Amino acid sequence: MAEITQAGIDALKEQLDEVEGYLRLDEQRQVVAQLEATSTAPGFWDDAEAASGVMAELTQAKDEIGRVDAARQRLGDIQAAFDLGQEMGEEELLDEADGLASALGRELSELELASWFSDELDHGDAIVTITPGQGGLEAQDWCGMLFHMYLAYCERRGWKVTVNDAPVAEAIGIDRATFTVSGKNAYGTLRGEQGVHRLVRISPTDAKKRRQTTFAGVEVLPVLPDDVKVDIDPGDLRIDVYHASGHGGQGVNTTDSAVRITHLPTNTVVTCQNERSQLQNKAFAMNILRSRLYELELVRREAELDELRGPKHEIGFGNQIRSYVLYPYQLVKDLRSGVETGNVDSVLSGGDLDKFVVGYHRWSVGGGER
Repeated sequence: MAEITQAGIDALKEQLDEVEGYLRLDEQRQVVAQLEATSTAPGFWDDAEAASGVMAELTQAKDEIGRVDAARQRLGDIQAAFDLGQEMGEEELLDEADGLASALGRELSELELASWFSDELDHGDAIVTITPGQGGLEAQDWCGMLFHMYLAYCERRGWKVTVNDAPVAEAIGIDRATFTVSGKNAYGTLRGEQGVHRLVRISPTDAKKRRQTTFAGVEVLPVLPDDVKVDIDPGDLRIDVYHASGHGGQGVNTTDSAVRITHLPTNTVVTCQNERSQLQNKAFAMNILRSRLYELELVRREAELDELRGPKHEIGFGNQIRSYVLYPYQLVKDLRSGVETGNVDSVLSGGDLDKFVVGYHRWSVGGGER
């Protein structure tokens, strides 16, 4: 039975109006008119590089306007189907309106999310690192659970994931995980995941089946474009190679393919062992090092908390951004935005994080108030 109501349609209209405001659509239409005039001016293609930049900006602006206009048209279709279904008592029409409304709600959340990505780095790729915190062996298992949650989320969004480092722990879970996420708006979408994640459950390793609280830290960094310069003196690096462990097949341990790079002045250490080639692992590790040194430079210049990483906290009690409770009840709750769900399995196994991602950005845009 269809669940759509007039109040639900009105809420979609309000959300669409807000999205138009976020995207400054009236300004965008003026920009399109100006860029189209520029693109038809004599000699426009004389400077091919500048012309390509103008055309890319024009395409992006047209795409945003087109998506909002299409959403407005679908909203009209939903209202028409709902009104007709109510008038004629046709459940089939109401089901159609219900399905269209659900799809439009997801599309509006995507548009709303994209409108908040104002920094150039937001539109690019991301490097995610998960580190076990308080909880001993349980924290390593929790680290592995988070790793698979994010892999599922990236798959849902159609992003490519390259695992840079995810060594299996001796007893349970993984020692840590570092992976690169490639896709549209990957960094902007994932940066709100940075912080301490808390798990409460019955310990699978405790014979007495006692409740255990475990923590893991998530770090999210942008993959820097080639035009962002980070000066690294080769003399400041110590590069170690060693046998890789964990995933990678039988041949992974036969050569010294894993790479550990230490930046001596800052004591920043990165590792990569996923590729069979030592050169590939070194290249991935250097990219991660560039991103981390870039972040450290931001801290130095601004002399305040880095806006990319946020405040640095101990990975333990009192510092978590989100709690995942499996016992004595089931609940995932973001402690910043207040967004929550009782469907824990859809989050941890299915990677259903969209509501938390959107909720975080709404909270952030609102000045960190609920």
